[in-house]
Amino acid sequence: MKKDNLKGQHRINEQIRAKEVRIVGDNIEPSVVSIHEALRLAEENEADLVEISPNAVPPVCRIIDYSKFLYQLKKKQKELKAKQVKVEVKEIRFGPQTDDHDYNFKLKHAIEFLKDGDKVKAYVFFKGRSILFKEQGEVLLLRFANDLEEYGKVDQMPVLEGKRMTIFISPKKAGAPKKEKAEKPAAPKGEA
Repeated sequence: MKKDNLKGQHRINEQIRAKEVRIVGDNIEPSVVSIHEALRLAEENEADLVEISPNAVPPVCRIIDYSKFLYQLKKKQKELKAKQVKVEVKEIRFGPQTDDHDYNFKLKHAIEFLKDGDKVKAYVFFKGRSILFKEQGEVLLLRFANDLEEYGKVDQMPVLEGKRMTIFISPKKAGAPKKEKAEKPAAPKGEA
């Protein structure tokens, strides 16, 4: 059975500690009343008194069926989650002395990643004594960012963390829809 993480987050009925509350609800005029009066109104409407804004002065309570209230909250959360765009971070690794062919190959991949709406984390990994070439690594990353200027913007300039110098680039069109890989149409059978 799935745990209900929303249940227990809100005080209902006798759990509400305030002396006065502001009540709202369907067919109820918003007003400030004593807790006893609010509970009586909730009972008359055959509903629950649910504290929806405990930090307000006085706390805001809604007269609604608690299970209906939880259902509405879950529905809102589901809608918000559906609207979220998931952004993946793709990594591209360079050495401090990467040659032009490898650089262009990785640049082509980075352009595809940015077009698909993914962020790119490019880094130069310094192995052993190659840390002496950290200026070369920084120049390489800045050149990489400059070549991708048309497709993305730099979130963070090159930073050296241990043996890695990293730069983050995000797509210019925020939330670009992900391309689904299209299936190839089947070849017609029996035709020759």
